[in-house]
Amino acid sequence: MSEADPHGMAPHELGAKLDAGKRLADLVLGDFARALGAVVDVGTHGAQKYTRHGWLYVPDGRNRYADAAMRHWLARHAGEEVDPQSGLLHLAHECWNKLAELEFALRGSFQSSE
Repeated sequence: MSEADPHGMAPHELGAKLDAGKRLADLVLGDFARALGAVVDVGTHGAQKYTRHGWLYVPDGRNRYADAAMRHWLARHAGEEVDPQSGLLHLAHECWNKLAELEFALRGSFQSSE
């Protein structure tokens, strides 16, 4: 797909911006700022508790983070909103763990013992 201006402007016309069809990151980063901030808090907590980026080296990481997400899911559905160890929302922990699982999948780093 060739780049195009969404308003049909020629590339060298004043005000042209060749961004038609490109990702709209603000739909996630802007619209979910509070939710992403809560997930950032979980990541910060983890980095302080363990090490920065250490989660990438956890053996069998994809499965272990999937399990962690389910533990937070279970706690939420049992009526516990806040994780007692971190003081952060279980839902934010769940989201962070699912993002870790997704990142492993996208990197092709399944790190599974299967």
